[in-house]
Amino acid sequence: MSEPGGTTLRTRLEQLAREVAKFGAVGGLGLLVNMAAFNVLRHTTDLQVVRASLVATVIAALFNYVGFRYFTYRDRDKSGRTKELTLFLIFTAVGAVIENGLLYVATYAFGWNTPLQSNFFKVFGIGVATLFRFWSYRTWVFKTLPAKEAVAQAERFLEEEDESAVPVKPEPVAPRLT
Repeated sequence: MSEPGGTTLRTRLEQLAREVAKFGAVGGLGLLVNMAAFNVLRHTTDLQVVRASLVATVIAALFNYVGFRYFTYRDRDKSGRTKELTLFLIFTAVGAVIENGLLYVATYAFGWNTPLQSNFFKVFGIGVATLFRFWSYRTWVFKTLPAKEAVAQAERFLEEEDESAVPVKPEPVAPRLT
C-alpha cells in the first residue's frame, strides 16, 4: 500500500519507531538526571518537595534539549534556532506543570510525602508529561524538513563526505606468470 510521495505505511512506522527509540534514549537519560537531581536536592537542602522537583526538572530540560537537538532530531530543520528554543521552553514549561502538578496534588492534597511516595509521583508525572512533550516537540519544535530541502541537505552532506574522503591509492598488481 503506497501513499502519495512514495512512502509506504511500513516505512513511516519504521521511521516513527526509530524516532520513539531515540526520544526514549534521551528521555531515559533525562529521567536519570531529573531523579538524581531531585533526590540530591531533596535530601541535602531545605527545599520543599515540589520546589526541589522544579529545579530538577529545569536541569533535566537543559540536558534533554541538547540530546534532542543533536541526537534525536539532528536531521530536522535548524533554520530558526531562536524560535525552536522558545517553543521548546514553552512546551517544557507546560510539561513541568503537568509533571510537578501531579506531585503537588499527591504531596499537599493527599499527604503522600514519604521519599518513596514522592519518587513514585515524580516518575508518574514525568511519564504523563513525556507523552505531551513527545507530541509537542515532534509537531512544533523540531519540525521535519520539507522533502526538497531534505534531499538537498542529504546531497550536500554526501558531497562534503566525498570531498573529505582521502583517495585510496590502488596497490600495483604484480604480473602473473603462467
